[in-house]
Amino acid sequence: GARSMPGRHRRHGGGAHWAAATARRGFAATASANDEDGPETENNVRNFAIIAHVDHGKTTLLDTLMRQANQDVATERLMDNRDLEKERGITISSKYTSFEHKGTTFNAVDTPGHADFGGEVERVLDMVDGCLLLVDCIEGPMAQTKFVLGKALQKGLKPIVVLNKVDRDAVTETGCAEVESKLFDLFAAMGACDEQLDFATVYASARAGVCAVDLDSARQMCEEDAG
Repeated sequence: GARSMPGRHRRHGGGAHWAAATARRGFAATASANDEDGPETENNVRNFAIIAHVDHGKTTLLDTLMRQANQDVATERLMDNRDLEKERGITISSKYTSFEHKGTTFNAVDTPGHADFGGEVERVLDMVDGCLLLVDCIEGPMAQTKFVLGKALQKGLKPIVVLNKVDRDAVTETGCAEVESKLFDLFAAMGACDEQLDFATVYASARAGVCAVDLDSARQMCEEDAG
């Protein structure tokens, strides 16, 4: 039957667990996106991919995650990937950024955005536990995002949507709702299952280091930081 977009603040499963965590101030909490409600893995490691179009804020997000996890942000952030390759038994050329939060090690694996690297995208998505779909809250999803998102959905991953750059004056609730609606249609067009269609959404400014489960709270935190 026809599918309709779920209520904007409904959360299920790992999304509920994570969305509650993101209500706390700071982007480091958002890394828990990949932590499902079940028991933690023995080695306490979460591998996740950030899917984003160029200029939508992936580099800034990674810098902020590391800074809020009290790690130095070096000019060359991306760490050697040999340990991760050894753990998963998969050879990738993508690098990853690693940081710790509340006793868990998070590895953010880079995803090549172009179809020419399709094989590499497949290998990266085979080694992650979840992914964040980082989207400019005004521009919405772009072509580079769609290719990797489609692969992630095929792998059964449940992306968590991060609407970024909410600190800008032009951002409105109506505009964000339109972007979410476009994303829902995009997910559906790519064959997402019902559970994937009921994606959690958070509102963020990677630059300001702010993330919240509703737009008003996120913008208020941005204003407090600017004040």
